[in-house]
Amino acid sequence: MAKLEPVSHGDLVKRLRAFGFEGPYGGGNHLYMLREGLRLTIPNPHRQSVGKDLLIRILRQAEISRKDWTEKSA
Repeated sequence: MAKLEPVSHGDLVKRLRAFGFEGPYGGGNHLYMLREGLRLTIPNPHRQSVGKDLLIRILRQAEISRKDWTEKSA
């Protein structure tokens, strides 16, 4: 299984855009990004990085495999 590392908020947004997501858009307490009817809630940029556990949950909701995520970042 591909190893995941924490990422900055800016890097998370940039990499999700590479997977076809648009945004981020403001809405309520959190930002969200859209792709083909899928609304993905992402954390606010106030923290320095998105930890590994949260990243795993985001990728699962975004229907992005760990392998695809790590290959796209290389």
